[in-house]
Amino acid sequence: MDIKLEQLIPLPLTEFEIPDSEIWEADSFIFEGGKSYLIEAPSGKGKTSLLSILYGIRKDYKGKFFLNDAEGATLSAGDWSVYRKEKLSYVFQGLELFEDLSALDNILLKNKMTDYYSEQEIRGMAERLSVESFLHKKAGILSFGQRQRMAIIRALCMPFEFLFADECFSHIDRSNSKIAFELISEECKKRNAGVLLSSLGKTEGSFDETVKL
Repeated sequence: MDIKLEQLIPLPLTEFEIPDSEIWEADSFIFEGGKSYLIEAPSGKGKTSLLSILYGIRKDYKGKFFLNDAEGATLSAGDWSVYRKEKLSYVFQGLELFEDLSALDNILLKNKMTDYYSEQEIRGMAERLSVESFLHKKAGILSFGQRQRMAIIRALCMPFEFLFADECFSHIDRSNSKIAFELISEECKKRNAGVLLSSLGKTEGSFDETVKL
């Protein structure tokens, strides 16, 4: 899947000058399937807005975007449901975990939609990210960095053609961020999937392209 933008900009940002933005000032921009992109910008420049628009949960924008040949604005609720089940995965900045459920149950809820991985494989990813011992604890009592790693695992437990990751390493130490990025890269390579990872600045890992908002 390729994602094409045509003069796309969130409505709130039309009230501001956005010098040197490679996205908001561009007539068109293409995120190519199978490639990894670091979307780099300080707070308030629209990183979360971009990912939310491309995931179909924000409608307040000008311009157009296309998932392959399908224009986002023309997709029905049913269409979006299929995309979010089979083609797009998202590590939300706010994580969107159910705090009263265990970390493992949070992951399994997503995994059961497609039975993409076994519980043993999920535990293997958690062990790799140094959070296996926290799987049976309620998500609400974990540190934000621990929850971020759980959210990363959850996002990987489904088929996808693009992974959106919104500042997903912000509370993870450098060593674990490197391991998490390696896991993300490996999982995306298995699927020949693209990655849009947003960050306030430089982050662990090697990307095909860095895009300035």
